[in-house]
Amino acid sequence: MKGSTHRRCYCRDPHTGKPLGKNCPKLTSRKHGSYSIRQELPPREDGTRRSFSRAGYDTLKAAQTDLDHVRALVGLAERDDPEGMELLAAMLEEIGNEEIGNEKAPLPQVEETRRRLNAGQDLIGSLTVAEWLDRWLAGKRIRKSGISRYETDIRVHLKPHIGHRRLDRLRVSHLSDMFTAITDANAEILEQNTQRRAAIDELAPIPWKGVEHRTRRKTLKAAIDAMPPFRRVTGPATRQHVKATLRAALNDAIGQQIITFNPAAHVEIDPARKPKALVWTDERVALWEQTGEKPSPVMVWTPQQTGAFLDSVAEHRLYAMWHLIAFRGLRRGEACGQPWSETNLDAHSLTVASQLVQDGWGVESSEPKTDSGFRVIALDDDTVNVLKEHRERQDAGREEWGSAWVETGMVFAQEDGTWLHPGKVTDLFERLVAASGLPPIRLHDLRHGAATLMLAVGIDVKIVSDTLGHSDTRITRDTYQSVLPQVGKNAAEATAKLVPLQRKTAAEQARKAAKKAKAKKKRKQGKPQK
Repeated sequence: MKGSTHRRCYCRDPHTGKPLGKNCPKLTSRKHGSYSIRQELPPREDGTRRSFSRAGYDTLKAAQTDLDHVRALVGLAERDDPEGMELLAAMLEEIGNEEIGNEKAPLPQVEETRRRLNAGQDLIGSLTVAEWLDRWLAGKRIRKSGISRYETDIRVHLKPHIGHRRLDRLRVSHLSDMFTAITDANAEILEQNTQRRAAIDELAPIPWKGVEHRTRRKTLKAAIDAMPPFRRVTGPATRQHVKATLRAALNDAIGQQIITFNPAAHVEIDPARKPKALVWTDERVALWEQTGEKPSPVMVWTPQQTGAFLDSVAEHRLYAMWHLIAFRGLRRGEACGQPWSETNLDAHSLTVASQLVQDGWGVESSEPKTDSGFRVIALDDDTVNVLKEHRERQDAGREEWGSAWVETGMVFAQEDGTWLHPGKVTDLFERLVAASGLPPIRLHDLRHGAATLMLAVGIDVKIVSDTLGHSDTRITRDTYQSVLPQVGKNAAEATAKLVPLQRKTAAEQARKAAKKAKAKKKRKQGKPQK
C-alpha cells in the first residue's frame, strides 16, 4: 500500500486566505515548515478509503522512521487474513486520531502488537481500569462475603480514583496519588466528625422550654442537619486490602496477557499493624474503670475472669457455646454452623467443616475459608459433659415445640431449631459481658483467650495453631506474643537461673546465712531459763 513523506507549512495567501501548501516560497529553507507522513490503510467494510496521517516532524529522518513503523504494523497481517488486516487498520485509524495531552499518541510496538494479534487480544489498550475490574469481579468464583469485600473496594476506592485510566497505562505514581487522596480524605472526615460531635454536645444541655432556648435548639439542629453524617475513616488495614484487591485483579490481567506490569505490587503504603492481645490485669482493669477506655482493641481475660464469666452464664441457654469457644477457640461462624453430624462426643472430638457467614444481614452456610479451617478438634471430658447436657436440653425443646420445630441439625440453634444469626450472637454476648460486671472483651477475644490458655500451660504452638485453624504458626505467634503475666514471670525466672553470677551467688549465701542466724536466735530465745 502506498505511503509517503512530504514537507508542508501552514502559511496562507495574504489575499485569498487559502493555504499555500507546496507553493510556499519559504519551503526552500529547511528551517521552515515540518514533515508529514501518510500511509494508505485497508479500506473499510463499505469500501471507503482510509489512511494514517501524522504531521509535525522536524526532520525527514524522524518522519521516515515513523512511516516505516506504520508499514511494519500494517504488514503484520497476512493477505489472506482480512480480519487481522481490519483489526490493524482500525487500530492505526484510532491511534492517528488520539491525543495524550498536547501530543500525539505513540505508535504501538511491532512485536507487542504481533503478540496481541496472535493471542486474539485487543490490539490497543483502550480497556479502562474500571472495565477490567468489572470483568474480573464477574469472573470470580468465591463465596459471597469475599465478593462483597472486593466489590466494596472497587466501588468505594478504586473506581473513583483510577477507574478512568487505561489499564495498560496504569503506573505506580497513579496508585501513590490514590492512597494520598484517601489519607487526605481521612483528615477531612475526622474534622467533620469532630464538628458534628461538638454541635451535638452543645445541643444536648439546652433546655426544651423557653422561646430563646427553642430558637437556639432549632438553629443548632438545622446546622447539624446540614453537616455531613458521621463517617468512618479508611484505616491502614482497609488500605492494605484495597491494594491487595487491585494487585490480584492486575495479576489476572497479566495472566491473560493484557498487561505486562503490575504497579500494585510496587506501590508502598503504611503497613497495617495488627493489635496485640493484652490481658486484663488488675492495673488495666482499674484504668478502664476510671477512664472507660480499653488498653487495646484485643483484650483477653485471665483464667479467673473467664471462669467468673462462665459461672455468670451457667444457666444460659447457649452456655455450651460460650464454654466451647472459651476452651477450644472456635470462631463465631464455626460455632453457629457446627452440626451434630460432625460432633462425636463418644470420641471426644468435633470436625469443623462448615460455618455460618453473613452476607449483608442475611446468613448463609459455607465451607471454611481456607484448607487450615477444616480441622478436627479434641474435646476434654468437661466440655463433652457440657455438650451432652446441652443436647438433652435441645431434645426437650424439640419435643416441646413439636411440629413447629425446624430441624437444621445444628448443635447451637434458636429456641425453635432455626439457625443462629452470627450478628445477633455477638450482640447477645456483649450484653452478657456487661451484665457480668467484667471488663469488656469481644466475642472473638473469647477465642483469643482459648489460645492464651493453651500457650500458658505449655502446649506446643503448632498444636495451638492447628486447633485454632491458623494457616501458619507465625500467625499464632504474632497474635499471642503477650500471654498471661504469670507465664512471662515463670519464663523470666527460669532464664535468670541459667546464668551463674558471682554477685547473685554471694547475695544468695548472705541471705542463707542471715536466715540461719535468725533461726538460731529464735531457738535461743525459746529455751527455758535455768
